[in-house]
Amino acid sequence: MFESLTNKLQGIFDQLGQRGTLTEADVDVVMREVRMALLEADVNLAVVKDFVKRVKERAVGAEVLKALRPGQMVVKIVFEELIETLGEPGKLDLNGPSPRVIMLVGLQGSGKTTTAAKLALRIRKEGRRPYLIAADTYRPAAVDQIKTLAKQLGVPIYDEGTSASPPDICERGVRVARDAGASVVIIDTAGRLQIDDRLMSELEAIKARTQPAEILLVADAMTGQEAVKIAEGFNQRVGLTGLILTKMDGDARGGAAISMRAVTGVPIKFVGMGEKSDALEPFYPDRVAQRILGMGDMLSLIEKAQETFDMKEAERLQRKLLHADFNLEDFLAQMQQVKKMGPIGQLLEMIPGMNRFKDQIDQAEAEKSMRKIEALIHSMTVEERRNPRMLNASRKKRVSRGAGYYNTPQKPEHELEGVQEINQLLKQFREMQKMMKMIKGGRGIDLGRMFR
Repeated sequence: MFESLTNKLQGIFDQLGQRGTLTEADVDVVMREVRMALLEADVNLAVVKDFVKRVKERAVGAEVLKALRPGQMVVKIVFEELIETLGEPGKLDLNGPSPRVIMLVGLQGSGKTTTAAKLALRIRKEGRRPYLIAADTYRPAAVDQIKTLAKQLGVPIYDEGTSASPPDICERGVRVARDAGASVVIIDTAGRLQIDDRLMSELEAIKARTQPAEILLVADAMTGQEAVKIAEGFNQRVGLTGLILTKMDGDARGGAAISMRAVTGVPIKFVGMGEKSDALEPFYPDRVAQRILGMGDMLSLIEKAQETFDMKEAERLQRKLLHADFNLEDFLAQMQQVKKMGPIGQLLEMIPGMNRFKDQIDQAEAEKSMRKIEALIHSMTVEERRNPRMLNASRKKRVSRGAGYYNTPQKPEHELEGVQEINQLLKQFREMQKMMKMIKGGRGIDLGRMFR
């Protein structure tokens, strides 16, 4: 989402880093460019003015002008002020008498219903007992949608269809959830196409009758500046305690994420990063700031790996690698675990310095290449995977045909293409084995020797 802003800021700071000294005039030029980059990223004008003012005041001070590397010091200041603008990490208030009520509000189409299910799953993973209430009685099929999601996730839900009034449904639902021993109740309220008095009056009634610990606005991050106005409107009437931004994996300019916290004073607590039920992540301002400035996000990458990887399997593969006993079966298992972590582009964004190379990689082609490698390895026998030296010319042709990518009868050259890809795969695999043997032998890696 912040790709355009990241690229612009990186360009500005790359030029800055080449200067040995920095004058006040230099700072003025840099701040003008930063201001334009933020405005083009759809950040609120008032937020941009305040941000640039704070950065400039610090950038023309002694801490920069007397620094050995003034360009790096300016980047540090921008980073710290960006974190200040994005605010502190916001945690859910779930401590207190059960059940704690979380009320989700927002306009129609913002993703409230799917977010309610994602939030229930996340809360359950933390060891709590969530309970859903279907209170969107206006949108066609909204009740059916959340009931389906609840069934898929195995989360209990209270609904009365679409005939009763939402405040009545919520009051009775909380009572049922309490009797069932739920620790957290999540209310999926109705939305409208725009803010109106009837909607707000209904939400105020639900708030009065359920006494929620959290009132979270679910906002579509791709809405841009309109999302900021929506947040202000809901905050004035029902008093928000936090924000959840959906569709943060999209290609919008990202300004709403930077603006909403600054304008409302309400913390962003979660961001939706996809359609899957587990694609709801806590919002960490420092990590977002790192990614905006192209510094990567290693903590998120490590957490993603910890969630995805089977640690026992990873340890087993590590032992095999160090004993030079790594085969194609192990290579396939490792590749499949890496794929679970997400698209290659998302992973590159999290590695410091790699974001700028993301555009140089054809991600669709890279994904296709990985699928082909999987198909080729799956087409081999167990013995061939464990002992690739068995793969002679005839076996390679058979594997090529079995992979499904290279078996067009009208084009026999496709079979040859498959054999060539097998040869390339085996070459890369042998180089990796050589490297492991060198590490095991304590000789270090002589790259020149490896590729001779």
